[in-house]
Amino acid sequence: MADPKFITLEGGEGAGKSTQIGLLAEALTAAGISVRTTREPGGSPGAEQIRALLVTGAADRWDAMTEALLHFAARREHLRGVVRPSLEAGQWVLSDRFADSTMAYQGYGHGLGRTAIERLYALAVGDFAPDLTLILDVPVALGLERALARRDGEDRYEGLGAEFHERLRQGFHEIAEREPGRCALIDARGEVAAVQAAIRACVAERLGVALGGVALA
Repeated sequence: MADPKFITLEGGEGAGKSTQIGLLAEALTAAGISVRTTREPGGSPGAEQIRALLVTGAADRWDAMTEALLHFAARREHLRGVVRPSLEAGQWVLSDRFADSTMAYQGYGHGLGRTAIERLYALAVGDFAPDLTLILDVPVALGLERALARRDGEDRYEGLGAEFHERLRQGFHEIAEREPGRCALIDARGEVAAVQAAIRACVAERLGVALGGVALA
């Protein structure tokens, strides 16, 4: 088997990342690959504590720079405690969000800009990057409708308004355009099975691993 890979799933609210990452993990496991799933913000004990500060409370709880700093603090803990050790142990790591979310949400959505996020990335992360980033794309109205239906208590970002979410969606599109070798834009408007099929096809093409053996409902 090839060297372990770090795959990230990105997208706006309600894009279906959590569902899709679970199905992708099943497919990789069926192909004989050891997989670790995780999430950001969070993934490790310290990072999960920071997550609570970011995803709950009033929409205007933090300004853009404070949010970005919190995300990178959580990310550094996540990398140190989970991502790097898992890769070193030979596991593929699938993360529900990574640094592209900070670029889209704080850089584009809040208007902090690319330069600030890139500088923070260089300081906190260095030259480490995902092997493949799958950006699940849905129209803002559909995504927010899905997200609000979850009622999971982590609804701070849903309260930031449609204009914010349009900016971050455009940010994800620009990220994909800037780094086509790393990123793939996946149409996530359809049924779960159709989206997962597109994801598996992309992983097979980009990373050279055949995925099958797990039935899609």
